[in-house]
Amino acid sequence: MQGLLADAGVLARRLREVLAQLTGDPVELDELIRRTAVARRTVEDLLAAIGPDLETTGSAHRIAPRARDRYREHFALDESPAPAGAAQLALMREFIEGGPEPAAALDHVTATPETALRRAEWLRDNYDLRGANVLCLGDHDLASLALGLVAPSVSVTVVDVDERILQHIDAVSAERGFGVRTLHADLRFGLPPVLEGWADLVFTDPPYTPEGIGLFATRAAECLAGPQSRLLVAYGYSPRTPALGHKVQQELLRLGMVFEAILPRFHRYFGAQAIGSASDLYVCQPTAHTRKLALRQAPGIYTHGPQSVEAREAAAPPEFLAAIGERLGSPVTALHEPGWTRPGRRQPSVHDLRSDPGPWLLRMLLAANADRVGFVVGNNHPDITSERAQRALSELVAAKYRLRFHRSTPDAKHAVVVAELVEPDSAAGHLLQRAHGKLGNVWREGLIAHVDPELTKRAAKERIAALAPVPDDLDLRLIDLPRHRIEELLPHL
Repeated sequence: MQGLLADAGVLARRLREVLAQLTGDPVELDELIRRTAVARRTVEDLLAAIGPDLETTGSAHRIAPRARDRYREHFALDESPAPAGAAQLALMREFIEGGPEPAAALDHVTATPETALRRAEWLRDNYDLRGANVLCLGDHDLASLALGLVAPSVSVTVVDVDERILQHIDAVSAERGFGVRTLHADLRFGLPPVLEGWADLVFTDPPYTPEGIGLFATRAAECLAGPQSRLLVAYGYSPRTPALGHKVQQELLRLGMVFEAILPRFHRYFGAQAIGSASDLYVCQPTAHTRKLALRQAPGIYTHGPQSVEAREAAAPPEFLAAIGERLGSPVTALHEPGWTRPGRRQPSVHDLRSDPGPWLLRMLLAANADRVGFVVGNNHPDITSERAQRALSELVAAKYRLRFHRSTPDAKHAVVVAELVEPDSAAGHLLQRAHGKLGNVWREGLIAHVDPELTKRAAKERIAALAPVPDDLDLRLIDLPRHRIEELLPHL
């Protein structure tokens, strides 16, 4: 019995409904299937697993009275979660109002507090969340915090490109004791490896373009743990433009997804009036082909701003490259594409970050390995627009790179950031130069190499466990941590 429920994963709730029906009066097999909507073969497997505790009269079945209380307790058959009340709604409203402002360039449209709780309750009431892993791909709407309110025991991981959101979720989770982990990623470049095949449920409210849905669904497919996992997507389109809805649905079908359910107008928003301030909930079941069909997507996924589908940076003209070369002191023949899923090039290079929404520059500095590397960013990039911002970034990577900022270069719209490698003479420098390694292992190596060569590996590991601000981060890569946790970590090295 326990094995059947374990194999069902988050779908075990449906099997528990069958067991609950069997703790009452004898029920015919046909009626049992109708009541629970569970396939006949699955019901028959469950009946067989009950074994000697099952009483059968003709074609009617029930769990023997002597065993009913044991089944009710062991499988939590009397569990009846209460709906969210006024206090939880008030907290959800507080979480949303205290969070960061929507970023238009990231297609942020805020869901109502009622919607956030409705999402969490729907997951709780339709899936067995005990021991389940839930992933939120993007979480401006704070679904993770809503789950913390209605299902406190569930394990939730949030992946987002917006550092502000990750910091807000971390702060609320720490204050409330929620089991929420946050990781940084831009889905256009990949996911933290720790999430591959990890999630039982993936929830996402992505940009409402075919490219956006395709990319987020592709990354979700990489994270799904198996055939019992599910992808839940919020998506809406206007009845005036059904062709757009068709294109988006095609993206999900292209990944081999099956539409298990589409719940109309499930989500409500402050804004998005072009689609009636509402969107549907798509419940998608993967097939055996889903992982194979998860192909690379185009980088433009948003509806407006520098990340939009229409906004494609043109190739840099020769005079543009020549002006950059003057700042670097060497000719520049081309700009390299951004990306930090692997360690960067060891040869001097210049990277095109003109479409950077904000966090790319730090990630590229962490990934880079060259003695000298340059980055072309917008002149209004948040890390360079003020002396304070420049100093904060410089201090963060000081153990690895010395930075020079050239505003309004090579033209009035852009700036060049030049990084020159410094000799690593600290555990922090050792770690910053190995940002793709497992944090605990790299820190241990740096501690022994640069702080105390007499330390044994075991002693170093124990010292690190005591120093780490967030012990769970030791199993992750530095480059996947939110910026605020990197800032908290480095002074402890």
